[in-house]
Amino acid sequence: MEMPIISRKDFLKSSTLGLAGLAVVPGTLHVRPGEPAENTKGGTVQPTGRYMLKNVRLETGFMYDGDTVIATETALFSVTIADGKIETISPNQPDADAMDAKGLLMLPSFRDMHIHLDKTFYGERWQAVRSGAGGVKGMIALEQRILPELLKNSTYKAEKLIELLQSKGTSFARSHVNIEPTSKLDSLRNLQVALENKRKVFGAELVAFPQHGVFYTDTAPYLKEAATMDIDFIGGVDPYSIDGAIEKTMDFTVQLALDHNKGIDIHLHESGESGLKTVEYLIDKVNENPVLKGKTYLSHCFVLGKLGEIKQEEVAEKLGAAQIGIVSTVPFGWLTMPIPTLLKHQVKVMTGNDSIVDHWNTFGTGSVLEKANLAAQLYGHSTELGLSRMLKLATAGTLPLDNNGVQQWPKAGDDANVVLVDASCSAEAVSRISPVRSLIYQGNLVFTDIA
Repeated sequence: MEMPIISRKDFLKSSTLGLAGLAVVPGTLHVRPGEPAENTKGGTVQPTGRYMLKNVRLETGFMYDGDTVIATETALFSVTIADGKIETISPNQPDADAMDAKGLLMLPSFRDMHIHLDKTFYGERWQAVRSGAGGVKGMIALEQRILPELLKNSTYKAEKLIELLQSKGTSFARSHVNIEPTSKLDSLRNLQVALENKRKVFGAELVAFPQHGVFYTDTAPYLKEAATMDIDFIGGVDPYSIDGAIEKTMDFTVQLALDHNKGIDIHLHESGESGLKTVEYLIDKVNENPVLKGKTYLSHCFVLGKLGEIKQEEVAEKLGAAQIGIVSTVPFGWLTMPIPTLLKHQVKVMTGNDSIVDHWNTFGTGSVLEKANLAAQLYGHSTELGLSRMLKLATAGTLPLDNNGVQQWPKAGDDANVVLVDASCSAEAVSRISPVRSLIYQGNLVFTDIA
């Protein structure tokens, strides 16, 4: 009995394509055509019991020449999945009745930690960026004009964008979602419908994002209402250049997060003195309210790329001590970010695509593995060890091996969120942006093109 193949191409053709309508035989990932199965929009198989993957390649350690890592050791295993978890990792059973991974490398599935799923052109006709005067405020004016039209089919486009991310191995995203007087709460509600449709095959956390400023437009009442809904973070954007007051805007944001037990994720594009003052003010507020440690982030934070080396070290140390993370889209050129310095001071650094194709930018591919590759190139991480460490940017921190080559993932009890990639090790996957051949989310097979 052969397993049907769901290619990424077929997966992206329609939100209803996939393994829907096929039932899983208990204990395997083989399927019988024509038998009933839960039909989740976006396509998935709901395993009815334990199932096994055989011939799974996992990293087991590093190979050294003296103190230098020169290669990554791997071996083949069988991995049993049950109830959305990895149940066991055992010696390979090549003759078992199981899904054959064919020696492909298993890695943690990828996580896009900064994207805007709610406002995109993806899924409709091509549109390039409309350049215009006025900087961010000019873009706000443009957005106020086009949002009503964008909202008409934003649920459909969000679903198509999610499918693009999945095809690149991403099973989870942190999405900023517009909260402002033009769309009010409609962007949020429309995106929540899309996420509910995809809940069996994709996970997300949401940032209530005042794209048009908190006080520049009368957004505060809508943010207060959004904070009572199913969102995870209170967002913000350039409090000085948009709202004209760092303290007033940041105090509002911090208090709203505290009142509703939410995290914070602030867009900060300002690269001058006001950008640095915003970073330092946020550090002070988090230190005053330790409950915000570990759940506060600055997105972009371009000012870090403009600081001198000594000041970079000082700010990175303070960010690490306050447990404030940085979510970087890995900009390059004059805005190259000090990611190695941040990591040295234990700052949690994550990445995302931000825009895929919208009125802000059209260069997104949907791949965070590509972002890890770009970071490796920018910071000269071309060694086996350096490349393998950059994988954490694609997975939001999880690595198969620690810095000493000790296996730390996967372990029994881990969520069954995995990708199978056509690579021999993490270093090769990052360096070559290796093809993703299968994606499993919470134990559900989202797609596979393994013949």
